[in-house]
Amino acid sequence: MRYKFPGLKRILADGGYRGETVRNTVMRLRHCDLDVVLRSDKRTDRFVPMPKRWIVERTFSWLENFRRLTIDYEYRADTHEAMMHIAAIKLFLNKI
Repeated sequence: MRYKFPGLKRILADGGYRGETVRNTVMRLRHCDLDVVLRSDKRTDRFVPMPKRWIVERTFSWLENFRRLTIDYEYRADTHEAMMHIAAIKLFLNKI
């Protein structure tokens, strides 16, 4: 990851990645910050987006619209990564 994303400064992670072991490993191997965004257990009567978490959820929602990404059709990880790049390019081109 260090060579593929040299400008990476912060990683947003789900609550499953909390803990000092994960944080220390990321700092040791990548030298960047790990921000764990936890879900609020408080119930409210209206929708309130959580800071940072909505970015990840929105991106997953956009990627769910691509049929080849909803199920693991690909046998190799690099093929799946290429499909992710194609989906991201299409999303960005639609914004222009």
